[in-house]
Amino acid sequence: MRAAIRLASPARAGVRSLTACRASPLPLPTFSSPSSILRRHPPLRTIPPQRAFSNAVPRQNNWRDPRHQDPHEQLRRAKPLFTSEGFSRFLRSPSLHTVVVLSAGGAVAFYFMNIQTVPVSGRQRFNCYSEAKVKQVGEAQAKRIEYEVERSGGRFLSDWDGRTRLVKKVMRRLIPVSGMEDEEWEVRVIDDPSTVNAFVLPGGKVFVYSGLIPIARNEHGLAAVLGHEIAHNLAQHVAERMSSQLGANILIYSAIALKGGFGFLVPTYIGQVILDLVFSRPMGRRQEAEADYIGLMMMAEACYDPREALGFWERMKRAQQEEPPEWISTHPSNSNRIQKIQEWMPKALDKMRESDCQGTAGFASLFRQALEKHIFIEQRHDI
Repeated sequence: MRAAIRLASPARAGVRSLTACRASPLPLPTFSSPSSILRRHPPLRTIPPQRAFSNAVPRQNNWRDPRHQDPHEQLRRAKPLFTSEGFSRFLRSPSLHTVVVLSAGGAVAFYFMNIQTVPVSGRQRFNCYSEAKVKQVGEAQAKRIEYEVERSGGRFLSDWDGRTRLVKKVMRRLIPVSGMEDEEWEVRVIDDPSTVNAFVLPGGKVFVYSGLIPIARNEHGLAAVLGHEIAHNLAQHVAERMSSQLGANILIYSAIALKGGFGFLVPTYIGQVILDLVFSRPMGRRQEAEADYIGLMMMAEACYDPREALGFWERMKRAQQEEPPEWISTHPSNSNRIQKIQEWMPKALDKMRESDCQGTAGFASLFRQALEKHIFIEQRHDI
């Protein structure tokens, strides 16, 4: 019996196999929970990135933002501004020697170009400030005084107050003989009975404390004080003081620089005190004596009795019981001042008799001309 072998076609075989798959489905795997998978498979490890072309360990970045640096650290790392070696090289440098020689020569030339002679005393002085500059300083000082008086709770007397009217009356007679009629004169009386003082700033700013008026007593006594204060401006004493301070400061700071800075401060301070006692204070007393003489002549020319000046300073002497020694003061003692005025009194009385009482600035005009021409009016050795 011949066996018949029959081959199924591929298509049918495929159909049959699919049918078989459908008839007997394969069992699906069962999972208990998602956490069992995580327990079964450990997490992946992160591998740090490797730098290309190098197997070296990455360096630590020490950069710091300069805006947030520690000031103590900056101070610790800072280099000293001045060193002894650097200063020694600076002192030995030829350029410094040239600068010092030229500066010293220029300073000496500048000094002698600004030497003046005070016409009434013959005193030589250094004055490098112009009248316009000194006037600016006076106006600024006047504003400061007004501010300080108001800030401290003080007040100025009104123009209708009898004391203010008295001061203005005296000034109306003194201004024509002052040689400074073109100034913008202002009179302010400070209400302070405990202060006995008055001063005239450059530019015509007059300040009088109310405590001075009872000691002055009358127009003549007040004219003695105001004439003295106006004389300071006529003789340009304010400019002279500013010039002397300028020269002293140049000497002091030059010494500090040449001696190595702050190590020379204590000897410089001592030198400044000595300079003040030996030069500044005696010069201040000479200025006061010159102002006494010029003021006495001006009040006499304005037809005020110069003998009232003696009475005023006698009352000032009684009011100032404890007066400092003259050698440490910028003002002469009241006794010395009275003695000088007595010596000048014959000249002042002659000036009053010669005056026409019309406010001619004869003496002041002569003084200004002599100051400009570097000549004497009269060389008095008692000033």
